[in-house]
Amino acid sequence: MAFLEVKKLNKYYPIGTQKKFHALKNVDLSFEKGELVSIIGESGSGKSTLMNLFGGLDSKFDGEILVDGENIGEFTEKQMVQYHKEKIGFVFQSFNLVSHLSIIDNVTLAMTLSNVDKDTRIERAKMILDQLGLKEQYEKKPEQLSGGQKQRVAIARALVNDPDIIIADEPTGALDSETSEQVLDIIQQIAEGGKLVILVTHSERVAERSSRIVTIADGEIIDDKKSGPLKAVDKTFVLRSLDEKQTNKNLSLFSAIRMALLNMKEKLGRNVLIALGGSIGIMSIVLMLSLGKGINDYLTETMNENVNPLVIEASMTEATETSEAKKEREEKEAEESKNSEVVPGIPGGNTDSNPGSEVEFTGPPGTGSKLSFKEENIKELQEIENVKNVTEGFTSFSFTKNAIEFEDESYTYMNFGTISPDITPSNIIFGVLPETNEVLITEGLATSIKDNTADMIGEEVSVKIDTGDESLEGSYKVSGIFTPGDSAGPAGIFDSVYMTMDTFKSLSEESDKDVEANVLYLTSESEEFTQEIKSQVKELGYAGSSADILTDIFSQMLDIFTYVLTGVAGISLLVSAIMILTVLYISVVERTQEIGVIKAIGGRKKDIRRIFVSESFLIGLFSGILGVGLALVLSFVGNTFIERAFDATVLHTTPAFAIAGILVSIIISVLAGLLPASKAAKLDPVEALRRG
Repeated sequence: MAFLEVKKLNKYYPIGTQKKFHALKNVDLSFEKGELVSIIGESGSGKSTLMNLFGGLDSKFDGEILVDGENIGEFTEKQMVQYHKEKIGFVFQSFNLVSHLSIIDNVTLAMTLSNVDKDTRIERAKMILDQLGLKEQYEKKPEQLSGGQKQRVAIARALVNDPDIIIADEPTGALDSETSEQVLDIIQQIAEGGKLVILVTHSERVAERSSRIVTIADGEIIDDKKSGPLKAVDKTFVLRSLDEKQTNKNLSLFSAIRMALLNMKEKLGRNVLIALGGSIGIMSIVLMLSLGKGINDYLTETMNENVNPLVIEASMTEATETSEAKKEREEKEAEESKNSEVVPGIPGGNTDSNPGSEVEFTGPPGTGSKLSFKEENIKELQEIENVKNVTEGFTSFSFTKNAIEFEDESYTYMNFGTISPDITPSNIIFGVLPETNEVLITEGLATSIKDNTADMIGEEVSVKIDTGDESLEGSYKVSGIFTPGDSAGPAGIFDSVYMTMDTFKSLSEESDKDVEANVLYLTSESEEFTQEIKSQVKELGYAGSSADILTDIFSQMLDIFTYVLTGVAGISLLVSAIMILTVLYISVVERTQEIGVIKAIGGRKKDIRRIFVSESFLIGLFSGILGVGLALVLSFVGNTFIERAFDATVLHTTPAFAIAGILVSIIISVLAGLLPASKAAKLDPVEALRRG
């Protein structure tokens, strides 16, 4: 059986929707290894079509093409890829060298697609290039070579995988006569070395160098004759076959990335601009996230600056109220509602039926709860792991009912509270912490009473306290002036009065009132347990401190603000994605020839996609790194100026933001590259080579 045999081969090209052009008509041929065959004919005779079918570039035909006993018309895509890698080597008239690759890389391209190890492919390529007289040309680019040298490189590329068949399409068409003879000598020696060499040409001079001439006209074989012994040539090229066939694998990801890098280097200026455009979006997003975190951290730090890190505040909620207490409260509220009506538009507010009555307002979040702690609640909180002790307390808030009277003058204050572990001697600017029958007042309140704040120490004042349901009043000595500094909580915002819990209980008993604790202060055994205790308090349904509540509210607002700004900044990422999409489409057009060559020498669709996706991946990676780098620089510069002006930093860039920025850049870039990569993979190799 002949090595290459064609039986009843017919090829049709569709013309419109109904008609077909009959390009090849019942072709029957057979060839053996060692033959140098010229297929000649006029333009349009069908010789290039026949070459494409032999080479597996076109697999749509009727009839049979048998290579080493196998019908390539029945090959799967995977088998056809292996056929290109192992059986066929192409030499083109226009050389079809990849311009941005060096000579050595052009020759090793086929072996790179087969994932042959670097040392093996370099050694094989150099051996062939040396035999072809190109020893000094390894690192040059194709444009630095003469026409004859380019064709020798193309021959080396065709031979590097040691194929059984070499198909040369007009191999001397772009060469002068002297160079043509040199190339034909090499081709003849390749055939004499045991390869089946098929030349497609319209040149009688080339055909005369063949051992067999097949003439084709209008798609039919009109002549097939042997031309006698080949012309004697100097053995300047001795083909050395591989000792054993290389096991052909597929293009590795690393090799695809390397090929993408080489192409990007060729268009360096354009790719730098694309990466810069994409980096602006990443930089903006990272800066917005850093700004949000920085402000949030500053707010939290400011809120907690003078707060005891071991103290956790807890208040009652309806969720933690016992059924008995809830029933008792509802009965009491029902009784009170008989003499009051709800004021529309004021949440939780109510007024007496008499016109002009005061509106009741419970105050900002965390400034007191009407719900009192019961023994069950206190015990539940005491049992939380790592809680050292629990201190009972009471707080209330009123816009008008809380007041201090001094020398027949009344001064309103808004927040009342009992001394908690949060208040320490470090918060006292004058005097000391209160003991029995003493009060502590804030600096602002003291200043409104006397110009010299310190003069309030030791003065007797009458204190009115609104407990929500009842009003209490008693006379006390001012023991100290309290300043919250930058601390959170009501004292940091409103005028406040504090006394010990024992003093407050005595006042309640003297007034024949039963006022129970509405806030508990849990002291942690260690600062490391504080956050966990806070979380457990919330899980049990209790409310946290005003500092915690206000921090959560502001944090939510800041998060929304940050995400909105980040979304706006993200629009630039969409623009960069469109840029990448456009540039890669342009790259597909520019590299049509390269794509055709890769497919001709055994590149899979997946390999083509992998190369282009690798390119988009690298653009995204470079954009992300550049964007994060710019964000870090701007954060440093911005924080330097802000720290000098306000003694604070508000741009906190974290490793998580940096990694997220790079990942987002890569993902968007890769997604943008999928369509161009898919388009490149679907290109028809015949059309790609023709257009290239």
